Amino acid sequence: MVAFGTGGWRAIIGEGFTMHNVRRLSQALANEIARRGREKGGVIIGYDRRFLSKQAAEASSEVFAGNNILTILLSEDAPTPLVTYATALEGSAYGLVFTASHNPPEWNGLKVFHSDGSLLLDDETHAIEAETNALTTNHVIKLELDIALEAGIVQRKDFTNQYVDAVERLIDMDAIRKAGLKVIVDPMYGVGQLTLGTVLTEARCRVTFIHERHNPLFGGRSPAPSLEALRSLSSQMEEDGYHVGLAMDGDADRIAILDEKGRYISVNDLLLLLYWYLHEVRGERGGVVRNLVTTHLLDRLARVLGEECYEVPVGFKHIVNVMQQHNALLGGESSGGLTIRGHILGKDGIFACALVVEMLARTGKRISELRDHVYQLTGALYDLEEGLPATPEMRIAVPMRVKQAPSSQIGGYPVTRITHFDGIKFFLENENWASLRFSGTEPVLRLSVQADTEDKARELMHWLRQFVTAE
Repeated sequence: MVAFGTGGWRAIIGEGFTMHNVRRLSQALANEIARRGREKGGVIIGYDRRFLSKQAAEASSEVFAGNNILTILLSEDAPTPLVTYATALEGSAYGLVFTASHNPPEWNGLKVFHSDGSLLLDDETHAIEAETNALTTNHVIKLELDIALEAGIVQRKDFTNQYVDAVERLIDMDAIRKAGLKVIVDPMYGVGQLTLGTVLTEARCRVTFIHERHNPLFGGRSPAPSLEALRSLSSQMEEDGYHVGLAMDGDADRIAILDEKGRYISVNDLLLLLYWYLHEVRGERGGVVRNLVTTHLLDRLARVLGEECYEVPVGFKHIVNVMQQHNALLGGESSGGLTIRGHILGKDGIFACALVVEMLARTGKRISELRDHVYQLTGALYDLEEGLPATPEMRIAVPMRVKQAPSSQIGGYPVTRITHFDGIKFFLENENWASLRFSGTEPVLRLSVQADTEDKARELMHWLRQFVTAE
């Protein structure tokens, strides 16, 4: 069965991710295009470096061609934000990217975008997955790729230059050129090197890449830029004296950074720095949008700056939706995705990396100095996150346990309110909080906390863990 999560459809290769399901899902999307009379709008199809991504993109192209829908098939593997940009540029009925983002190498999947580059909303994906699962092989219409290419119903195109130009228009390239920065980048064997490398080279940075070659096994690990995964990047920074270390996930829509000493800077802190920089150095105005498991220091900073902070469910589609409603300046999530007003309606690790480099160039300060400055405005909060393997039974048992034993305290600290709009979130005093949420992309229960001290954060995490695992 095909099932969408917060970031699209993902499944284990050979189990849920099969060419049969790729074709059925493509047929369901083609049916929706036909119902809307958008055949001439066509689709754009991209893919990353995962095993079977290219083959899935070609199989999908055959289905859209069979349904007489003009199809642009990217000529090489490409970052998800590039496909998002190209979809909006062309005004396509849909943009598709075959990727499983940061998931382990045995996974693959599909992200689907609207004509403006925003992700499909929940009601749309529910309808598409229901139609997909009702289809059989006999319902799928396809045209062999070589015939479709010859007929022109499928065309191969490359949007790299247009996308790079779009990023550079939003970045102060002259400031970076004057700064003489030395940058090291880990694209984690993914698709981010060409585009980010072009931007940084044209900005006259001295750039070193590691883990840049094509490896569909991602070096035997998930292409997620976590603290543990960036050990080799950190050690190389210590040896060679870089100003900043940058990393992206497998499809280049998420970011992580290391400071000048090779120390991991949490995405929560990065969002804080970028919001301060955009507002106070660039002089741009507007609120900030975060999901419910992203730092509440953004709320504090927004108050200091005289702006609003908006909380939304997990899923970048929700961030983009509220950004548009309130004309917000920045939207971001603690897992590494962010965008700004005026850029694509999706997260973009390439643009985010370039913006970090611009921040260093414009301020003339190191990451550690910038963080110290912003902490003087907001104070500090300490966050922890853990993931526990989740069974289908737990999805029923955990909410029932909360309902049956509502708590006025957790870990000895008073609860001011509880929300249930995306998982369960306990609000405590002084913008401390704890959250239980089932992942929409993996079979994992995510435990997240944020507190005034590290000890308090550990206490809250211990309470959550005990609460979930108690018999």
